Amino acid sequence: MLSREESELLTRAGPGTAAGDYFRRFWLPALLATEVPAPDCPPVRLRILGEDLVAFRDTEGRVGMVDEYCPHRRASLFWGRNEECGLRCVYHGWKFEVSGACVDMPNEPPEYGLDNKVRIVAYPTREYGGIIWAYLGPAERLPELPKLEWARVPESHRYISKRRQETNYLQAIEGGIDSSHSNFLHASVDAFRVTPDYVEKVKNSSNLRARYHLLDRVPRFTVKKTDYGLVIAVRRNAGEDTYYWRLTQFLLPSHTIIPYQKGLSIHGHCWVPRDDETCWVWTMSWNPEAPLSAEEWKTIREGTFVHADVDPVSFRPYRNKDNDYQIDRAEQRNHSMTGIHGFAAQDQAIQESMGPIVDRTRERLGTSDTAIIAMRRLLLQQMRALRDDQEPFAAHHGAIYWVRSASLLLKRDVPFDEGARDLVAAQV
Repeated sequence: MLSREESELLTRAGPGTAAGDYFRRFWLPALLATEVPAPDCPPVRLRILGEDLVAFRDTEGRVGMVDEYCPHRRASLFWGRNEECGLRCVYHGWKFEVSGACVDMPNEPPEYGLDNKVRIVAYPTREYGGIIWAYLGPAERLPELPKLEWARVPESHRYISKRRQETNYLQAIEGGIDSSHSNFLHASVDAFRVTPDYVEKVKNSSNLRARYHLLDRVPRFTVKKTDYGLVIAVRRNAGEDTYYWRLTQFLLPSHTIIPYQKGLSIHGHCWVPRDDETCWVWTMSWNPEAPLSAEEWKTIREGTFVHADVDPVSFRPYRNKDNDYQIDRAEQRNHSMTGIHGFAAQDQAIQESMGPIVDRTRERLGTSDTAIIAMRRLLLQQMRALRDDQEPFAAHHGAIYWVRSASLLLKRDVPFDEGARDLVAAQV
């Protein structure tokens, strides 16, 4: 349970807040590169960390990210003309380049030189791994891009999506690192009831997760602090002398890598505060060794696993709280625990059901919440350290993000970090 003061510290992410200042020390996913696909294409709106911005790709291919509102009379630059290496406000013609400098004021006498005195708020961007990243922090503290594996594989080997979620970023992270809920929220009725047919189906399955989640629904947690964040190790009984381990990577400020089975694709998330009560959920699927398979593309298109089907402009999922996530009560009665299609929609439904910012002073945590407690403590430590002028180590050491998750069987006397060492070191 958090105190109200701690909860406020963690969840408020606007300018000048502890969480907002902390996130501003990192490069953050801001846009899919396809949202600004070509030079001089239309600008797009973006809200991140409580700020309303506009992004555009200029004539030379550079991506600018500026305050949405023109400093003249505060008209929205979303309506602006993207032309000749700048974004021009259509109200009075003022034009701004990607650095934020005003380069033309056609309605002002040139002898006054006002264009040399006016700037708009602008943030640095980088195009990396199919994403436009933004840095909203102090210019003199520019961090390194994180060397995440999915950002470095060929484009054919990955798929990236984003969706808008109507909760604070923190409860979205908490859902992402909660390894015990998959036995329930994402389960079929047969799996939950452990019916004979289901047991027969999975007992010899190559899917280790299905097999060993069935055998042991009470996971034991071990959390290890690292330079980049946390390794969250979840142990289940697998046999008389073996354990089944699932290792989730939590990478600061808000990335995760979901445990994967060798030979299959890897999946991960990044949660970025949109404002205090909404967030962007970024989801990545990648295969470091081969292009994504036809079966993997089928799963992506049908939204059955970690990706959701979204409106292409707002990025709000088509299954949302306004339509009760298209819940099918007959499906819930007979087949799935929720009656909601897809893991992503199931996660979103349950997290949004808590309200935009859950009241953590009223929760009652158990041992299965060990990772959540550790993650909150780590973020609180990091935010307080920054307030004491200690820069986040991870933000300036991009190479430490060069890791994987793992899912594997180990002898009971083998420590998880020793047995998984080869798997969690990315080898692109």
